[in-house]
Amino acid sequence: MLATRAIADQLAHKDAVKGRSLWADARTRFFRNKAAVGGLIVLLLVGLFAVIGPFVAPWDYEEIDWSVLGRVAEAGRPSLETGHWFGTDPLGRDLFARTVQGTQISLMVGIVGAFIAVIVGTFYGAVAGYFGGRVDNVMMRIVDVLMSIPYMFVLILLLVVFGRSMLMLFIGIGLVSWLDMARIARGQTLTLRNKEFVEAAVATGVGPFTIILRHIVPNLLGVVIVYATLLVPSMIIYESFISFLGLGVQEPLTSWGALISEGSGEMVNGTLWMLLVPLFFFVVTLFGFFFVGDGLRDALDPKDR
Repeated sequence: MLATRAIADQLAHKDAVKGRSLWADARTRFFRNKAAVGGLIVLLLVGLFAVIGPFVAPWDYEEIDWSVLGRVAEAGRPSLETGHWFGTDPLGRDLFARTVQGTQISLMVGIVGAFIAVIVGTFYGAVAGYFGGRVDNVMMRIVDVLMSIPYMFVLILLLVVFGRSMLMLFIGIGLVSWLDMARIARGQTLTLRNKEFVEAAVATGVGPFTIILRHIVPNLLGVVIVYATLLVPSMIIYESFISFLGLGVQEPLTSWGALISEGSGEMVNGTLWMLLVPLFFFVVTLFGFFFVGDGLRDALDPKDR
């Protein structure tokens, strides 16, 4: 009887001390961070707005309300009756529909640009850090040279010479956006390449690039995810700044930067909503990404586990 009770107690104690995986523990830490959860909810709402917005907008983003044209300050105010929920722009186009499109383009530039930068930077830095020596020196000197180039000047020059287009915008932003990620990945790889699991893979005859893809890169995911969430708002800021200067996307397409630029030029005409609406989405999205990035950093920080 006593032996049976002792076995039962041991089994209960074993279930009680059952461990959690690394990612399960990080997920628990993340959802305990109220600011990070709030930022995640904001980003989900903004993403939902970009996806569902075109289906619920009463007006098309190119359609002109001729009854508003010429008297936007009076007739173009936000109104449920006219269907212009966010008001109209100076040309009588619905600001709700244009904000939806601006959200789509700005998020696309931020997410796609960050995705490409993270993939290129992670692989480049992992290769440099793993091989080390002369290969590392050459690859990192290339990074140093590229980082010394005045990035914004080159981006503006590309858009002026080759014309404004989404393709040139992606090329210009992606030109140097991966450089910081390459340095981060290289530094983390230098600490991983001497670990036991890497030495065991080398001893069994696994090739260098297989080791990088199967052993090094997966162990960089924590740092990569955190940096990616902080890189997206940087991409959005770059694109918005270029669009604010009038060198971004072309009409009739628009983005948050173009809408903010247009709204700031109409402030004196009593049409403040043209500035406040896109500015609101721009600010809350940036804060959402920053809060989520901080939450992921705290959740994945080894010192806090």
